[in-house]
Amino acid sequence: MESELLLNKEKLPEHIAFIVDGNRRWAEKKKLPLDEGHRKGSEVALRVIEDCLKLNIGVLTFYLFSTENWKRKESEITFLMQLGIDLLKTRTGYIHSKGIRIRGVGRIDELQENLRDLIHYAERLTKENRKMVVNLAINYGARREIIDAVNKILAEGSLKKVDERIFSRYLYTAGLPDPDLLIRTSGEYRLSNFLLWQIAYTEIVILPELWPELSREKLYEAIREFQRRQRRWGK
Repeated sequence: MESELLLNKEKLPEHIAFIVDGNRRWAEKKKLPLDEGHRKGSEVALRVIEDCLKLNIGVLTFYLFSTENWKRKESEITFLMQLGIDLLKTRTGYIHSKGIRIRGVGRIDELQENLRDLIHYAERLTKENRKMVVNLAINYGARREIIDAVNKILAEGSLKKVDERIFSRYLYTAGLPDPDLLIRTSGEYRLSNFLLWQIAYTEIVILPELWPELSREKLYEAIREFQRRQRRWGK
């Protein structure tokens, strides 16, 4: 683990967000069915969780399925939903044993019943865990998140004035620190409607590798790039 030793343990990000991009292109490049790209991508995500747990990084957020992804082919959507069900069934217990808390981020209640129920079960089971929080952004869109927050405030009707601190309490990520580092794979330079409020001062690292190609060394390389930057928060 020489690459891990090169990391400055005093300047690690507290929260890393990932735009998981390139599963389909990886499968096409390998001349495999698209499903295999998503399956390989899920394996990489599980390994990234373990790598970051060893570094004592407190929060990870994975952008897994956006509100726009419903426009994809029905067969691909069906596979992705079933993959989520299978992973939650087989991995929730293991993740719980590692002291990791699972949170669903997005309009989870709009998902099909069995997937929604598994996410809620994982949230209940792991809610007391403190080693790491893993946010699963499923049926997530940042604009919808902001609109949902506004509507919650309006529905309560008790606030006459709202500041940034209060507004953050109504977001899907309430109670968590904003991301220090956002990593996007596949070389795409866009945010794709992800955490638009939370990443106001997040450091962004774009990697050319497709998500299934994200090695441990490339993850550490992105963290080292974060450590080389001087964060000013607009000062």
